[in-house]
Amino acid sequence: MDVTEETVLGICTDAVFERGERYLAEGRVLDIHRVDTTVTAVVSGSRQYDVRVDLAVDGFDPWCGCPYDGPKACKHVVAVLLRCVDDCPTDEGDRLDAALEAADADDLQAFLRETVAADAGIRERFFARFGESPTRSVEDLRAAIDREFEETNPDYFVVFEPIDFTEWFGLANEHRDQGRYASAATVYRALVESLDDNMERVDGAYDHFSQGFRRALDGYVDCVATGDVDADETADAVAFLEDRAASGTSVLGEHFERAAAELEETLAERRDQ
Repeated sequence: MDVTEETVLGICTDAVFERGERYLAEGRVLDIHRVDTTVTAVVSGSRQYDVRVDLAVDGFDPWCGCPYDGPKACKHVVAVLLRCVDDCPTDEGDRLDAALEAADADDLQAFLRETVAADAGIRERFFARFGESPTRSVEDLRAAIDREFEETNPDYFVVFEPIDFTEWFGLANEHRDQGRYASAATVYRALVESLDDNMERVDGAYDHFSQGFRRALDGYVDCVATGDVDADETADAVAFLEDRAASGTSVLGEHFERAAAELEETLAERRDQ
């Protein structure tokens, strides 16, 4: 997607666009980098916020750590994109490729092992791509996602700021890319359960959490419907969705009902085969 003032204006309100312009003019965009089409930056506001955008995706798939809860993108995202219009950072992808090609194989393997050993999220994605071990259980994944809600605002029950769920969506995508739809469905279900159970804590950034929930729910339904899942497992998935529609967060009930209906249709089709 071309980064122009017009395309940036298309993902934000006029007022936010003006604030983003002001932030850029004030030099608040810090530590900006680009690898391939992904741009990351730190933007100084009431505190420093991490921002990530993808220049190749329609709408730029923005993420920001600020508590903005208005329509569309926030001023920090806008400031970063406007910086890319005027002075896009140099792509470090070629430099990364050159370093990888020049690296000693043993040193590279040692570095990779050290990095994977130190980061549980990277380790899980590594196993998803290169290993044969299944993903963690829904309960284990739920516990990890729930900790994000606990740690985001540890002094209060309420969560004011968005949580970056990229780690878990990335893990689900790794499993899908390897054709492990059941494992991907497990990750999506953990996200769905955690977001449903914690939605009452959210007081700000509602759009961010709602989008994350819908993305996880759609991924779950798609993996159950697409993967090599037998009729009993599909029926269990329908029962889970129906139960959540009745007992989960009320504002999410219609989404669960829609998802259950889609899987019911899939189940009926498999019975007819």
